[in-house]
Amino acid sequence: MALARVVYFDGVGKDRIEQMKQEMSTDEPPEGLPATEFMLLHDAGAERSMAILFFDNEDDYRKGDEFLNAMPAGDTPGTRTSVTKYDVALRMTP
Repeated sequence: MALARVVYFDGVGKDRIEQMKQEMSTDEPPEGLPATEFMLLHDAGAERSMAILFFDNEDDYRKGDEFLNAMPAGDTPGTRTSVTKYDVALRMTP
């Protein structure tokens, strides 16, 4: 079963999002991060963002969680406020 790691950040301005878009211009995740997909949502008015990373299984999730927890704080969108693990119950693409 696929899993999702959902992380919320506060203090995320438009400039930081634009900077991240430029830095993450490749379609490949960083080496060592076994995520299958990455999505970043941004509420510019509230300066909040939500990052969603998808993993194929528990082992990949564990490796990804360790990788992401070891990242320097300056590499994140803003101040991390929560991290939650979800089972991907349904996923559709039109």
